[in-house]
Amino acid sequence: MSRTLLNKQSVPFRSNAKLARCLWGALSTVALKRLKELTGKYGFSVAAGDLQLLDGTWYVTHAGLLRLSFRRRCAGIRTTAVDRLSDSAANRWVFKAIVYKTADSKGFVGYGDAHPSNVSPLVHGAEMRVAETRAVNRALRKAYGIGLCSVEELGWLSAPTDAGHEKGREPVSVGRNISNNGQPRLRDRLCLLIRQHQLDPTLVKRYAADFCGTEALRDASRELVESFITHLAEWAVRDCDGLLCKLNSYAKSEEVKS
Repeated sequence: MSRTLLNKQSVPFRSNAKLARCLWGALSTVALKRLKELTGKYGFSVAAGDLQLLDGTWYVTHAGLLRLSFRRRCAGIRTTAVDRLSDSAANRWVFKAIVYKTADSKGFVGYGDAHPSNVSPLVHGAEMRVAETRAVNRALRKAYGIGLCSVEELGWLSAPTDAGHEKGREPVSVGRNISNNGQPRLRDRLCLLIRQHQLDPTLVKRYAADFCGTEALRDASRELVESFITHLAEWAVRDCDGLLCKLNSYAKSEEVKS
């Protein structure tokens, strides 16, 4: 295989790894190796939201699975509610999904369940759709041999911690700030600003912690993080050179300490 072809094939992984570091910080050797496998075998894209990294483990998203099925020319997906196991009055639903890879395929079956106790309060009342999504995800993972759990199957990830209650605020861990569709919120907005204005991620984090008055950004409340992102966006548009000088001051202060 020619060097040119090898380089072309390695570009998606390098792009994935670069964006993954921007989104989730330093990656372990195991996480990078796994990301390379997922990129090469399935063509998953971090930028497209196909993957999520939670506590050092990769998870595939519903959107990523659907895009994979499209690329592999999936013949169809059929979903049905399992009435005998569902209870609409209690918002408890069980769905069965069948994925047909080809027109003459017997199909790959997956089941998904959802009820108020295993979904985020943000989607209470939508348990039926959550159950269907989970069923489809499981069927797709079976059909294409994906050994990753999907984000949507994990249930509610955003429950406040005891420490957050003690301080009277909702704690924010930017790396685990997951919305109901499995995508990062605050981290996405912050990293978009970093990429758009070519800022140094490390210096931005230091400035953010200083702005929020915390040792680390993950210790800041949601309101403070949102305030910082708005502040950063406005300053970047109004006076990008001034913002760069501000960020560079953190690099200089670190040099003085060392």
